[in-house]
Amino acid sequence: MMIQRMVFSVGGDSVVGDLHLPDEGATGSAVVVAGPMTSVKEQVTGVYAAALAARGIAALAIDHRTYGQSGGAPQNYENWRWKVEDLAAALDALAVDVPGIDPNRLGAAAICLGCGYAATLAAGDARIRSLGLVAGYYRDPKAMRANDPEGFGARVAQGRQARSHYESTGEVLTIPAAALEGDAAMQTADTVDYYTRRAAVPNYRNAFAIMSREYFLPFDVQIAAPRIQVPVHMVHSDMALSPNWAQAFYDALPGPKSLEWLISRGQTDFYDDADLISASADQLTHHFKATL
Repeated sequence: MMIQRMVFSVGGDSVVGDLHLPDEGATGSAVVVAGPMTSVKEQVTGVYAAALAARGIAALAIDHRTYGQSGGAPQNYENWRWKVEDLAAALDALAVDVPGIDPNRLGAAAICLGCGYAATLAAGDARIRSLGLVAGYYRDPKAMRANDPEGFGARVAQGRQARSHYESTGEVLTIPAAALEGDAAMQTADTVDYYTRRAAVPNYRNAFAIMSREYFLPFDVQIAAPRIQVPVHMVHSDMALSPNWAQAFYDALPGPKSLEWLISRGQTDFYDDADLISASADQLTHHFKATL
């Protein structure tokens, strides 16, 4: 397997990615890999890109704008619109800059919240011919608001205030991306262990711009499902994030689809457990080779 560094521009900012290639190089199909919030290419997206390349699928893992080695400001800004734009630009780079890639055989693989970004892209971009989604976070803001209307509204308002503060002062107010105490974007034991210990790579910063909450919290993944016509294969677990939302998303898909339930301890073992990654990558590979 080979890794080729790719750099392309989105909105005047550089996006840096690693294209994982099979031993035979780029031949025909390729996928862009989308990952969890705040993550970088040396974490779960790189792991899955490597696993797919080892199985014959060229796969591109990127640092989204404001993260890792990529440009953009404010840093650590989780804006779903920007992330979808980055993935669209990654498709451009695969189609134009990589000899041997067929622009009519492009797909997307995704993990966790990346499933929402990839699904949103696929709902509006005909270049995506196939989707493979692993342990997705299929957010349903309507249900979240109904469960905690005051808290949900307060966090969105906090995001708007932080954006106004940034625009008037240039200061980016942040909280930890993952922490068990105080305010943080992710507050489960497994995510804290993953981001602060198991995947605490030098390119990752455990930070989350508070202004992200203005757009991150209302990000609705469920609304993408009815607009996706391409083949979709989903992998999930009863112990992964919100299995009921995964089932609802799957049920709303109108096109060719399949769903496999695996056994996991939780969410983040899909990120770095060798057996789960192998099982998931095997399924994605079978799906992509049949549909791309």
